Amino acid sequence: MWLRDVPVGPMSVPFPLRSFLVIALLVCIRSQIAAAPPTLDHLYPVALARGSTNLIQAIGALGTWPAAFWVDGAGIEVQPQTNAGTIRVVVSPQADLGPHFIRAFNDEGASGPRFIVIEDRTLIAEVEPNDEFKKPQMIASMPVWVNGRLDRSGDVDSYAVFLNKGDTLIAKLEAYVLASPVDAVLRVMDPSHVQVALNHDDGESFDPFVTWTALHSGLHVVQVFGFAYPAGSDVRFSGGNSSVYGLALSKGRFVRHTIPLGVQLGHVADVECVGWNWMGSTQRAVPAVSKSSSDANGFAWVRLAGVENAVRVCTGTGPELIEHEPNDQSSQATELPIPSAVTGRLYPANDQDRYRLLIRPGDALVLRVRSASLGFSLDPWLRIEDSAGNELARNDDTIGADPMLEWTGQGTNPVFAVVGHVLHRADPHEFYRLSVESASPTLELSVPAHAFTIKAGETNEVKVAVKRLHGFAAKLVVSAEGLPQGITATPVEVSDQGSEAKLTWIASAGVQKFNGPLRIIAKPVSGGDAIRARFSLISSGTDNGVPNGFGKLLISSIDLLWLTVIPQAPPVTPAPASPPKK
Repeated sequence: MWLRDVPVGPMSVPFPLRSFLVIALLVCIRSQIAAAPPTLDHLYPVALARGSTNLIQAIGALGTWPAAFWVDGAGIEVQPQTNAGTIRVVVSPQADLGPHFIRAFNDEGASGPRFIVIEDRTLIAEVEPNDEFKKPQMIASMPVWVNGRLDRSGDVDSYAVFLNKGDTLIAKLEAYVLASPVDAVLRVMDPSHVQVALNHDDGESFDPFVTWTALHSGLHVVQVFGFAYPAGSDVRFSGGNSSVYGLALSKGRFVRHTIPLGVQLGHVADVECVGWNWMGSTQRAVPAVSKSSSDANGFAWVRLAGVENAVRVCTGTGPELIEHEPNDQSSQATELPIPSAVTGRLYPANDQDRYRLLIRPGDALVLRVRSASLGFSLDPWLRIEDSAGNELARNDDTIGADPMLEWTGQGTNPVFAVVGHVLHRADPHEFYRLSVESASPTLELSVPAHAFTIKAGETNEVKVAVKRLHGFAAKLVVSAEGLPQGITATPVEVSDQGSEAKLTWIASAGVQKFNGPLRIIAKPVSGGDAIRARFSLISSGTDNGVPNGFGKLLISSIDLLWLTVIPQAPPVTPAPASPPKK
């Protein structure tokens, strides 16, 4: 009864009641924090060596500690430590190289997937303080990968490397492709502390890339700094716990690209390596690349003998050819088999390259030019024309500045694929790859979220978008793989023209708690391989003209989705009644 008579002023609340209210508020806040799924912003350091054991920092709002963690792929074990946010990661010597997904999760759900990168090159950690170029962190040998972080506003990281006159330094930084919130810059200073090289974007993303050939022997300083991404109203050097990066430093053989730019799946290929620090032959053999090791965008990373970096190549199902000039006129055009790809360049200025295609009426083709997406400065256009030079189809930009055409033959034979430069410029070092293939019916599945939560006794609906390409018209059955006991999801049949499936998940009242990965797949009713639904991790857009989102990441999508099942809360047992007072 006395609570009703408490005055309104906070300082007039009796002390015992104030203490009670404070404790109650703290308990309430703690329970709300604990009831939220964890947020994992980044890991630091982000790159780990095969066969190593590491203490690293998990950055984010991880909730009640210890949180639990999941990593895709075998050979990577995560062990939360006593200190909140610290995890011990054990990497086996057999762990797959490259980026892996990692999630934090608790009883309420899972974080978004982040990256952890497994390397086989020398790794070192950034050591602060290293802001001043006159007091840089010394790099004893190269090649090396530096795990770094711009950990506060205004931070600059400086690294000193020794170069002999004539040595070419390669400095490549990854931050944007890790979804790090920093638009990084690299600069190089010579032994006299004069800036000799600077780069902001490498042509493929907002990450920088620098090469410099030393004019004098001595210590050269490589500096890393950056601005907030997405950009804000303040123009100043940015930093924070999540602004992690990897910096690769090398003065050995480094490959920027190969000629041809692609390899045929399942075949060993001989390529010419284009890059820096080559003496002797630049020819290398590329081991056979399988379809499973090529990503959804048709790229694969390969390791070449005597080369310090992993090399990205395009992949295709047909032979990889090299352009032969002159081919400006239809009479000079080289015939391209279907499927195939050709690597060429637009040189000199106003050059146009023509390729002859023999097709039948009704043949459906997909023609794609890759150049800007490979880091070249070309802005290519693509068209199809007949023998008289009449334009039958044309495209300029489909994916970024690169063109693509889907075209069906109408009886004209032969036809010619023509590649040109929008700006009519010329550079002998800028290349493109034109691929031609039959438009085989294909299917893409996508989901609107990377993780799902369902409570005991509830029913949830998951919408699966079905994108049919090149005449794919089969009936489908969409289902979920990896559901735990107590969760049912009846497979859904989709008509031969359907563009969406709605999976209904039902959790029984007595379902047990669960956290784990699952997949959503579609199979043609008539038989065939299963297609996995994916969640896209990349996005791009502008906010009042300011770029935001990450249009390029180490991995662009994930098919290992996440399911959290929340069981019923145990019934509350009423406290026993107090005995009556005598």
